[in-house]
Amino acid sequence: MKAYRRLLRVAGVLVALVLSAGLVFWARPVSCFNGLLYLRMAFSGAESRSLRIAGHRVHYYVQGPAEGRPVVLVHGLGGRSEDWRNLAPYLVKASFRVYMPDLPGYGRSEQPADFSYSVPDEAAAVLGFMDTLGLKQVDLGGWSMGGWIVQILAARHPERIRHLILFDSAGIYEAPAWDTRLFAPATSLELDQLDALLMPDPPKVPAFIVEDILRVSRGNAWVIHRALSTMFTGHDTTDRLLPELKMPVLIVWGEEDHITPLDQGKKIHRLVPQSQLDVIAGCGHLAPVRCASQIGPAVAQFIR
Repeated sequence: MKAYRRLLRVAGVLVALVLSAGLVFWARPVSCFNGLLYLRMAFSGAESRSLRIAGHRVHYYVQGPAEGRPVVLVHGLGGRSEDWRNLAPYLVKASFRVYMPDLPGYGRSEQPADFSYSVPDEAAAVLGFMDTLGLKQVDLGGWSMGGWIVQILAARHPERIRHLILFDSAGIYEAPAWDTRLFAPATSLELDQLDALLMPDPPKVPAFIVEDILRVSRGNAWVIHRALSTMFTGHDTTDRLLPELKMPVLIVWGEEDHITPLDQGKKIHRLVPQSQLDVIAGCGHLAPVRCASQIGPAVAQFIR
């Protein structure tokens, strides 16, 4: 009888835990997904660290052998360091030391109210990141807005960059053909429209998860809007800078990208005579996440 009662108590505790976990997931699914993503990064060997740049805390991951040649990967608008989770292992396997910062305002870095969130200021933050860690020369990759940032950095400090990799990069003087406010969606319809721009055949997302995504989006919208307000003035575009780059440049592009269409990748390729353009069939703007198996080996070979 005692054993039976003990079993009932254990079963009751387990049921309570399952119900509690279900309620937490229902109330805050984004936080649950983030927690699982952080665990995945930890299990893959990525170390979560932080440092201070211009008085502000910046979070980053580092992964790979300590003696490996450094690679710095810069995420895009509204992105975060975990966005490199599928690509980084290919570089680690090739014995590179991979650094993945959260730009100021994004991921688990601070969101300083007095920061412009412009591309040049984010480029200065990446340079400060490299300086703080003593990274004298790196292979540098950037995705979307991150590609714009690394173009600026490579043009201003070419001696710091061995190879440059641009993934579906923004930066040249091209007005978007879509509503840029979608990067901070406020309704489920806007979220659906953004997903359709980002990837072919986007998955259907349950309503309670959509609501939580929109809650997070509302909290971060001011950073996105401040960044966007600086991007389309034409002051910081890179058309004139690209022909001056001398380091090897790899341009990786999803063939079905609707955020920065392939024509922009081809234009960057024409502007950089020593560049190589790799077009990934069946991929959209999220190629480094969704098509890493097609991209990773070629990127590792390029910088090797």
